[in-house]
Amino acid sequence: MSALLVLASATAAVPAQGAVEDGWQLAWSDEFDGDRLDHGKWVLADDCWGGGNEERQCYTPDAENHAVENGVLRIIARHEPHTGPAFPLAQRNTPEKRAARASKPFTSARLATAGNAAWRYGRIEIRARLPQGQGTWPAIWMLPEDWDYGPWASSGEIDIMEAVNLGEPCGECTGGKEDRVLGTLHFGGPPPRNRFVGEETALPEPVEFHVYELEWNAEGMTWRIDGKSYARRVPHEWHTLASDAPGAPFDKPFHLILNLAIGGRWPEGSNRMGVDEGGFPKVMDVDWVRVWQQAPAADQRGSR
Repeated sequence: MSALLVLASATAAVPAQGAVEDGWQLAWSDEFDGDRLDHGKWVLADDCWGGGNEERQCYTPDAENHAVENGVLRIIARHEPHTGPAFPLAQRNTPEKRAARASKPFTSARLATAGNAAWRYGRIEIRARLPQGQGTWPAIWMLPEDWDYGPWASSGEIDIMEAVNLGEPCGECTGGKEDRVLGTLHFGGPPPRNRFVGEETALPEPVEFHVYELEWNAEGMTWRIDGKSYARRVPHEWHTLASDAPGAPFDKPFHLILNLAIGGRWPEGSNRMGVDEGGFPKVMDVDWVRVWQQAPAADQRGSR
């Protein structure tokens, strides 16, 4: 793995757990300071499902696809064939699905706090550096912990950051190269009644580390990069077919997900199209993850 190692740039002092800054209390964090992933915080996916988007990777829990080195989590996508479970764990609800296998030409990793930590409202910050290349799809996002309003998208999805094909030719982008990231909400009902609203912004210096932030409360959500706001959504812009409750479905605890997908309908249908099989491995680096809540830290569901 040493050939892949790129050190993170210097960061500010690490806040202590429970620290209070500007009225926000640190409720949960991972600074990736050790030499291995903290499995008390993160669950690694193991499936070749393709995310429902025709993605081309198998997610594995293998050390070849994730590492913690010099204070940085590395999510590593490789161009290598792999066979694994055809469905994610939550969908293996019949003997046939539990036995089904699938093969994909790439491997990568997807980490989630599901079952360990979830939050209703707060300020979620992730300092990360994104990979470049046609077919890459890094994402920082959230899904409901308990699916109280029903299956996707009735219970909602919060995309803190998504980007595809960074660095690839793009006529409408700064300097003619893909540099856009998006913040998006998914809601409504099961397909085809699912809906979404989102906004994109140009990412300054895409090859560098940036802090991706979502501030979320009962009045709405704000997306920021390096402290600069670029999107705002308020409750009248979303809904769920399962409830008339104000703010639903984004009034329940959500857990956090970090992943690097390869291929899929969106990246393969954009820029140069398809997946460039050169230049692997591709790496998404995460320096730290911090979840803040208004002090005192009400509404936080901690590790369990």
